[in-house]
Amino acid sequence: MSVPLSILDLVSISEGETAREAIAASVRGARLADELGYHRLWFAEHHNTDNLAASATALLISAAAAATERIRVGSGGVMLPNHAPLMVAEQYGTLANMHGDRIDLGLGRAPGTDMMTAQALNRSSAEPQAFAQSIFDLQGWFGPEGQAHSVPIRSAVSAGTEVPIWVLGSTVNGASIAGQLGLPFSVASHFAPDQLDEAIAVYRNSFTTEAPTAQIEKPYVMAGVNVMVAPTDAEAEREFTVLEQMFLDIQRGQRRRLQPPVDPAELAAQGGRDQAMLRIKAVGAPEAAVRRLQELVERTGADELILTTYAYDSAVRERSLRLLAEHWF
Repeated sequence: MSVPLSILDLVSISEGETAREAIAASVRGARLADELGYHRLWFAEHHNTDNLAASATALLISAAAAATERIRVGSGGVMLPNHAPLMVAEQYGTLANMHGDRIDLGLGRAPGTDMMTAQALNRSSAEPQAFAQSIFDLQGWFGPEGQAHSVPIRSAVSAGTEVPIWVLGSTVNGASIAGQLGLPFSVASHFAPDQLDEAIAVYRNSFTTEAPTAQIEKPYVMAGVNVMVAPTDAEAEREFTVLEQMFLDIQRGQRRRLQPPVDPAELAAQGGRDQAMLRIKAVGAPEAAVRRLQELVERTGADELILTTYAYDSAVRERSLRLLAEHWF
């Protein structure tokens, strides 16, 4: 049986497009993903970027949840150092009260931005012990009494919601934290593939149900994959140059919105196609993309895959979602 497929959305903004238009396209994509049978839809927090509108994850989650009926919606993730944990509990407790038992809270320790912006946002420590304590308090606020474990502070709006918490990470350090806390682990292999296999092994080996934060009975891994599915391999490769150009811009320190696809050979001549960070990918016609996803599941034993698809034209992204769903579900 195929593992569940989920979606990671950073609400990309294409050249000539406004943030309003990008958000509207994201909500349309959420509605489509719900109809097609994708398991969950997560929004990833980023700041100080010209090409991404995924800064206020709770607001995006609420819009997507209001437009859908079945799919789980959550954060992939909330960068906890940027937020007071009590505010996170109140926001996600409110979401759960508004939209029912479909809300996930994925938490990361990275700032999701550059260091200057991180200093402007920073509200708490990213140290493992502080991170673990914040998670323990969040679980208390989401618990029956709505009471934090370390301080005598209650949150009525989050009490009893039992919002499930995930740990996000890209290295063995994040994997170890997730395992020691007894929580599900989402590995950011779509942009940080170097420690994928080692991180999963560390997570499984360190996993325990004895931690006070433990909420699952056995390890659960979700791996990130870059995906572009089109009617032909050649067309998929051309559309994938949108993401490759974005990463090339990052390397060059160039701030642009998403650019139209280009000839892959032309981009290769600029050194834009040999990007190790993007090697965890499924790009091609439906059969080829499905085969690559299955190979990743076999390699890692992942329990679920979460897919990120960048497209200059939102219709191309929607077509990719449809083609993959037709051949996977």
